Amino acid sequence: MSLTVYRKAHFNAAHRLYKEGWSDEKNSQVFGKCSNPNYHGHNYVLEVGVTGDIDPETGFLIDLKILKDIIYQEVETPFDHKNLNLEVPAFKKLNPTVENIAIEIYNRIKNRLEDRFTISVKLYETPRNFVVYTG
Repeated sequence: MSLTVYRKAHFNAAHRLYKEGWSDEKNSQVFGKCSNPNYHGHNYVLEVGVTGDIDPETGFLIDLKILKDIIYQEVETPFDHKNLNLEVPAFKKLNPTVENIAIEIYNRIKNRLEDRFTISVKLYETPRNFVVYTG
């Protein structure tokens, strides 16, 4: 029997959306206030879903303490209270859009889990703007 369990987390981070080589005016046109040269921040809310079969011996799909620790190590520690553009190597050359952040989080978590699991990442940038990435 396949089912999905979820773990919720949050982190606060600053970023700037811009394309190198574009003028400040064009960046502002395309990315709006998210292109502030002095950066701006969000209170991100993350939901990670892990799908698979229940282990008949434990009754768990996955020990949620394990998932909690992975999210803490792979997301909260490297992203929380950071400037994503300047302090997270993945975003030195990659625009830290909510889409790209979700993909980076997905890859970090997926690499730490057994292959028998599939995962989904739902990342809220604001209470009304979010992305879901399933690989």
